[in-house]
Amino acid sequence: MRNRPFINPYKGSKHRRKKMAESSSPAKDRRRRSREEPHSLFSGDSSSFLSEEQLLCLICLDVFTDPVTTPCGHNFCKSCLTQCWEKSQHCHCPLCKEKFTKKPELKINTTLREVADLFKKKSGSDKPQVLCDACTGEKLKALKSCLDCSASLCKTHLELHNYVPKLKKHKLINPVENLEDYICQKHERPLELFCRDDQTCVCQFCTEGDHKNHNTVPIEKESGERKTQLGKTQTDVQQMIQDRLKKIQEIKHSVELSKRSTEKEKADSVEVFTALIRSIERSQAELLEVMEEKQRAAERQAEGLIKELEQEITVLKRRDTELEQLSHTEEHLHLLQIYSSVCSPPHTKNWTEISINTDLSGDTVRTALYQLQQILNEKLDDKLKEAVSTELKRIQQYAVDVTLDPDTAHPKLILSADGKQVTHGDERQKLTDTPQRFNCYVCVLGKQSFSSGRFYYEVQVRGKTKWDLGVVRENINRKGWITWKPQNGLWTVGLGKKNQYEANADLCVPLPLREKVETVGVFVDYEEGLVSFYDVKSRSHIYSFTGQSFTQKLYPFFCPSLNEGGKNSAPLIISPVLKTE
Repeated sequence: MRNRPFINPYKGSKHRRKKMAESSSPAKDRRRRSREEPHSLFSGDSSSFLSEEQLLCLICLDVFTDPVTTPCGHNFCKSCLTQCWEKSQHCHCPLCKEKFTKKPELKINTTLREVADLFKKKSGSDKPQVLCDACTGEKLKALKSCLDCSASLCKTHLELHNYVPKLKKHKLINPVENLEDYICQKHERPLELFCRDDQTCVCQFCTEGDHKNHNTVPIEKESGERKTQLGKTQTDVQQMIQDRLKKIQEIKHSVELSKRSTEKEKADSVEVFTALIRSIERSQAELLEVMEEKQRAAERQAEGLIKELEQEITVLKRRDTELEQLSHTEEHLHLLQIYSSVCSPPHTKNWTEISINTDLSGDTVRTALYQLQQILNEKLDDKLKEAVSTELKRIQQYAVDVTLDPDTAHPKLILSADGKQVTHGDERQKLTDTPQRFNCYVCVLGKQSFSSGRFYYEVQVRGKTKWDLGVVRENINRKGWITWKPQNGLWTVGLGKKNQYEANADLCVPLPLREKVETVGVFVDYEEGLVSFYDVKSRSHIYSFTGQSFTQKLYPFFCPSLNEGGKNSAPLIISPVLKTE
């Protein structure tokens, strides 16, 4: 077979076609790519290939023409399958290789043909029309391309392939413009095989030369396997698309929730301050009323006193007149008779200690101011508690499940089996001193790390006399002593000496809490650089680190402190977040 001369009844057409193709630079580029990348039959635009994959014949690798279905359920062009069976001693499926004891009667799948024709009609405008290479006058549209003849043929010039025995064995495919890509450039034979060793398409003669003893398979088989792989890849890509679309929806939903939360917080803030302003206005009105009443009382008192004084003045003026008259009288007997009654002072009030109370900053006003302050403080506390409670409800939606990491725990710490409790023990355990383990401070980290978004968890500290909680960055120094402050990668608060709550900022900040804390809520907003602590029971704010810059993973941080002979033996307990309605 190797030395059999290659007979081409359309040799002249072939040479004319080659001449035309070589005069076209795109055709030259395609032939060059075919020589440089002989496996390009399976490359190209995968998106367009996949869009028609269900309508491709696995023999000619083109959209079905008169498709038929084998008993095993696979579809092929009728002419392609007929030629395949004529070249073989047995009838079998080119794809799954199932053998048929009796040659099946091939009937055209009309439904599939209609779908294929519809696809060709819709996509025909995007594909250049292939003309017959054998026509000498007006060139007609090619019906098939013959790989053995290296020519595209119209219906008339294709007739020879239907009854000439030698031509009936030729390999026909749907007409293609780049026919050179389907022909071996070295042997001018159809590319019917795929060399898996060199990842290239080859002809039968190539397997007797450069590709001898190589792993070669029919193009149809390799194409089928690669289509299967492309299908899996497409499924993976589609899943990735769905995952990302889902993530987009999640992000949009988060933004919408944040927007709603922000609007609610703004409305709540306006309500709080509006209520405070109204309270202040009412209290101010009450104070002004007190002051005005004080002034009116002073005026009424003054009017009464003035009236009394005027009455006494009238009495005293009469006495003065009487005395004046008696001092000039000649009636000695009369003078002696009334002397005692006239000389005795008239009955009047002692006005020395009597005064009008006009001091508006006195006890009454001070009492009013104190009461106003108490009212404002009470209302302010109520509003602040209400605002913090609302804020706490909002951030509790970011609750995460935190467990303790035994690989980071100080050797004297005792962790519960479920990783939710930690306490300080008296004896040092024999543990490997790994780089992750604390060897000086009695601390332990959570297993979970966070490098974006928001997260929240709660820790029970009831019964403890000392403790510290918060978050730390990943590269915190775990070997030796360091100062607990943000600059060194720790954002913590705790209960220390003399029963004093403190925030471990750049300078230690005392926290004058009104109630003893039993459960601490820890909230982190990574992007905002915020770490906040809350008293869950009283639903009040403890302290916040703001304006921080996080560039590494953050880990929950727990320090139960020393047990001090049993005084501080109560454990730190990571408790489930009970969201309030």
